[in-house]
Amino acid sequence: MIPVAFDYKKASSVEDALAALAEGGEDAKLMGGGQSLVPVLRLRLNAPSVVVDCSSIPELKGIKDEGGKILIGAGTTHHAVMNDPAVKSSLKVLADATASVADPQIRHRGTLGGALAHSDPRADQPPVALALDAEFTIAGTTGQRTVAAADFFQGPFETAVGPDEILVSIAFPKLDGWGGHYEKFNRAAQAWSIIGVAAAVRMEGGKIAEARIGLTNVGGTPHRASAVEQALVGASSIAEVEAASMHASDNLSPFADEDADVDYRLHLARVLTARSVARAAGIS
Repeated sequence: MIPVAFDYKKASSVEDALAALAEGGEDAKLMGGGQSLVPVLRLRLNAPSVVVDCSSIPELKGIKDEGGKILIGAGTTHHAVMNDPAVKSSLKVLADATASVADPQIRHRGTLGGALAHSDPRADQPPVALALDAEFTIAGTTGQRTVAAADFFQGPFETAVGPDEILVSIAFPKLDGWGGHYEKFNRAAQAWSIIGVAAAVRMEGGKIAEARIGLTNVGGTPHRASAVEQALVGASSIAEVEAASMHASDNLSPFADEDADVDYRLHLARVLTARSVARAAGIS
């Protein structure tokens, strides 16, 4: 299907993009890599007055090690994120999750910020941002503001980014010395997750001292498995990890679709949490 007609503006700076959004009104849309927006346009699920292309804005790109955190520009591609040495060293779970996104073509064009701002309930990186307590810098005409990951994802395809704002960057606390793993269950390679689990684990004396767990495709937004995190403290065996992971289905309200019913998704949440934690912790 061919999209409806729209105006096109290629922005050269964040200020330029914000001005174009303001001029375009509530029907204006931002585009980064276009991997989320273009399919929506082709299906005519959205009819923007103008598409503001942010793919050439230098300040939205790049990865910076800022001591205690890693700052990633919203326009940085998945390929760049998953291959960055600092990300692979200090944010292994983010590198793992990003490497599982779709296929190489999409990872070379799609952006981290675009995927997070799109807030698809099935996406792989939102649970990582939630579990790692990432912070999102959002720019508007009145300046910039910072939003915690816990407040960023507000519903299916809905975030704290307003219609007249743009996501500039995402800051992830460095987890040096932590193990990380992203476990994803899907029916075919390159498909969306039926369930995905992001786990980051810090070991001390052969036992889990601290854990951070995020799940995707278990509801309208990514889910922080706080009960599992608490139950994992002190675990040192696969049996203890599996027992703690039974809490992964606590407070979940998954939906049923052609891929899985509710009970199967709850089962997968528990099983994949145990697998992801065990891999992150090096427990077998």
